[in-house]
Amino acid sequence: MLWQPALPDRYYAMSDEDLAQAIAARREQLGDILLILGHHYQQDEVIQHADLTGDSLKLSRLAAEEASKRGTKYIVFCGVHFMAETADLLTDDAVAVILPDLSAGCPMADMAEYDDVVEAWESIHAVLGNDWNGRVIPIAYVNSSAAVKAFVGEHGGACCTSSNATEIFGWALAGGERPAGNNEQIKVLFLPDQHLGRNTASRFGLITEVDGAAGRGPSDIAVWDPRLEGGGIREQQIRSATILLWAGHCTVHMRFCPEHVDQVRREYAETGGITVIVHPECRKEVVDRADDVGSTEYIISRVEQAEPGTNWAVGTEVHLINRLAKRAARRGVNVRLLGDCLCLCAMMYRINPQHLLWTLDNLAHRKVVNRIQVPPEVKHHARLALERMLSHTGQTPSELILAR
Repeated sequence: MLWQPALPDRYYAMSDEDLAQAIAARREQLGDILLILGHHYQQDEVIQHADLTGDSLKLSRLAAEEASKRGTKYIVFCGVHFMAETADLLTDDAVAVILPDLSAGCPMADMAEYDDVVEAWESIHAVLGNDWNGRVIPIAYVNSSAAVKAFVGEHGGACCTSSNATEIFGWALAGGERPAGNNEQIKVLFLPDQHLGRNTASRFGLITEVDGAAGRGPSDIAVWDPRLEGGGIREQQIRSATILLWAGHCTVHMRFCPEHVDQVRREYAETGGITVIVHPECRKEVVDRADDVGSTEYIISRVEQAEPGTNWAVGTEVHLINRLAKRAARRGVNVRLLGDCLCLCAMMYRINPQHLLWTLDNLAHRKVVNRIQVPPEVKHHARLALERMLSHTGQTPSELILAR
């Protein structure tokens, strides 16, 4: 997490209405040289000012396209740090990408530190040995730092999103950039979200998992915990596992429990039932009990297409659910949060109207604050990991890197 200087007191003395009016005035003043991006998990008071809304990668790609069309100089990303990094990767170097609050990080992304990934990679290969006939192909969820994306790109891997993880897993298991040879063993190192990795691996029939260093016998899946010596798993598990998962998770989606699914079904058992849809960052026990699972964009699409009179319990971030519920209610569709936990992305919540206005006030005086810049030596391999993802999911690199 980066350090964010305290804002002048006057920003916190302003009413919500005054803040909204001041932000709107600055937007109009700056015109097309400004582009504000709002992630789906943002609070309403911020997202109302966004020019574009979406998930992290979609926003970055749209921003690259729009910035080129408009002649945008400043992109203000109302999200978290890794998202701003991704936007910087995909836009021209002349465009400044700004994060209104530098302390808005991502706990999941922070669970996979670059140095820890390097150490794990070396340790895993030391266990496998020089005479091992195989390759480890790394996959980085887009919810990771640019440095980790670069590591993956440099070592023959690719990025993935929650919507294309299955395709990228299939590509990796087949050998990645080089088809697997005769008797060549392919392993996948997936980071940082073990739950997306586990849920995706299960689609390939890879479900056998032994619990940590105490485990005995072969397994399809092993979890590498960077906090523990040797990743906390036995060497034989490293040798036998097809999928090596990083011990990371989303602090929001981890809050959903299997009991929440059982409880909501009981509540609606006599009133027409309920459809449970969850994000694949939820634990496998939750995903297995749900009726449907998919990315943020998929969840939005399913709810927006829901038939009037139907009930939906959604397992994802609460700000998004509240917006979905308001829109759905106008069509006679009931949408509610799965369970009774407060599933709020606290890091996203750090981006508030006060920080947004402070950022725009500085831009109005041509002062750029909180610029996020990925070092040139990192950009090349990080972009390569992103390009591989799109080239193997029906899209070309040119659709991703719209400006170099």
